[in-house]
Amino acid sequence: MNSKVDAYLQRATAWQDELQKLRAIIVGCKLDEELKWGVPCYTHNGSNIVLIHTFKDYCAILFFKGALLKDEEGILVQQTKNVQAARQIRFTSPAQVDQLRGTIKAYIKAAIAVEQAGLEVAFKKTADFDMAEEFQARLDDSPALQEAFEALTPGRQRAYLLYFSEAKQASTRSARVDKCVPRILAGKGLKD
Repeated sequence: MNSKVDAYLQRATAWQDELQKLRAIIVGCKLDEELKWGVPCYTHNGSNIVLIHTFKDYCAILFFKGALLKDEEGILVQQTKNVQAARQIRFTSPAQVDQLRGTIKAYIKAAIAVEQAGLEVAFKKTADFDMAEEFQARLDDSPALQEAFEALTPGRQRAYLLYFSEAKQASTRSARVDKCVPRILAGKGLKD
């Protein structure tokens, strides 16, 4: 047990029972406990396997390579349509955690096996993401912007493409592009 995770759990204002039960199950699977990204994270031989996180309406465990797991119980949830690898199991009561105890352990063992086998999620290439026409027009008009965008890491490129294309109205997409052009030219990502 990690003292930083102890502190996290003591500060948690919601889902106390669920968090404690999930922690006990996961630690019982012989994973190393750490605090990463401000939440309890569990690793095997230094590789991230699962983490615990909370939301307003539920708490969850997240499998980093959940897309590679066989979801025989049909309980893994893709958090948003843009999440490619991770999958969650969501909980809204301590009874749910108790009911799924055996399944959680089985999924954790499967996740460890995926990691030990060296399996990797096949991520979409940046070119496979939608390009907002407003952004494409700006790239076509500015070789400097095109060069700066291409110099960004693939993850930063995808973040911008998702941000621009998720807006429904052309005026919103244009405003987002205008706002982000200086960041792109400076070599910064959307959240940097």
